[in-house]
Amino acid sequence: MEQPATSSDRIAAVVSAWLGVEVHEGQFGLAFTLGKRELGHLHGERVAHFAFPRALRAELLEQGRVVPHPVDSPGLAARALASEDDVAGVVELLRLNYDRIVERHGVPAPG
Repeated sequence: MEQPATSSDRIAAVVSAWLGVEVHEGQFGLAFTLGKRELGHLHGERVAHFAFPRALRAELLEQGRVVPHPVDSPGLAARALASEDDVAGVVELLRLNYDRIVERHGVPAPG
């Protein structure tokens, strides 16, 4: 099976398979949502942006898995898309948000 050509296509192929996730063009680029909640979004092939609880963001920063978002606001984080490791890292971070949302709110009903 042939891999999708771009980083954003590869990320979207994985994340769109998760129950309840919708992938669409958002205000900033390709956005991944679960109901009304955004898991994160991509700015083309350059960077992914996320929102996390402050304590989790601090942990992810300490681990080097994210960097501060350009709008350095508590909870906001970013990850560059410079390598295949970054693509896998972005998928992991989106899954982290997905699992947090499902644990707290469940999977939204279709429609």
